[in-house]
Amino acid sequence: MNRCIISGKIISKIEYKFIIKNKNNSVAKFYIELDNKNIVKIISYNEIADKVLRKLKEGDGILIEGYLIENGEIVLLQFERMQQ
Repeated sequence: MNRCIISGKIISKIEYKFIIKNKNNSVAKFYIELDNKNIVKIISYNEIADKVLRKLKEGDGILIEGYLIENGEIVLLQFERMQQ
């Protein structure tokens, strides 16, 4: 597992879905833009996905701790909303 810590700005609406017949109950996905203008897809599951839906929105600055998966996406483990 490749752990990473990054910061950026949420540039998309948060897509939230319930999952049926899977080990995860819910998923939230969104994109962030890093300081160097790269765009990264962020995925979160279960309780973290619920927290993302409640606390974040497009345009928010965010500090993320997660891990990189094979397709270049980051699975979110925890986050902190940054003041702008």
